[in-house]
Amino acid sequence: MDNGVERISSNELSDRMQVTASQIRQDLNNFGGFGQQGYGYNVKFLYQAIGKILGLDKTYNVIIVGAGNLGQALANYVRFEKRGFRVIAMFDINPQLVGRKVRGIEIRHLDTLSDYLKQNDIQIATLTLPKAAAEEVALKLVEGGVKAIWNFAHTDLNLPKDVIVENVHLSESLMQLSYNITRHQKGKDEKL
Repeated sequence: MDNGVERISSNELSDRMQVTASQIRQDLNNFGGFGQQGYGYNVKFLYQAIGKILGLDKTYNVIIVGAGNLGQALANYVRFEKRGFRVIAMFDINPQLVGRKVRGIEIRHLDTLSDYLKQNDIQIATLTLPKAAAEEVALKLVEGGVKAIWNFAHTDLNLPKDVIVENVHLSESLMQLSYNITRHQKGKDEKL
């Protein structure tokens, strides 16, 4: 869409996405009919339909708990807002960070979290803090009504089933990258 493409075929999508055209058609058909045989897909309509499926047609209030380097990097990533994720507050216990602002977002003391949750409608909380504190903070978030947690703490959280948790394990992602590099290099060596 950013390139001015108005219509695209499953074969063109296949080339861009590195999956088969058949797989693309099957996947999209699971959510409804988006294209026409011989015509392809209207890019703007497909973009909007996929956005709706992913819940990107809404705006979510997000807080970040842990205002260190990773928390600040996430707060500074402006594309989240373009996708409907508004970071509206940050929390930390470090007195050198509390009171500072990151892109206009004040870093508050963690002691104020419970009151903040009572006064604001927060859909998503991001945890970028040490794993030793993650479970306790996550439970405070749940008590405050948060139903979705994006967890960067290097631990899996044990929370009620109605709370959605997306665990991000950076070391596992790096190991996956290492595996893919090794596989790619092995494929090159075999061709020689």
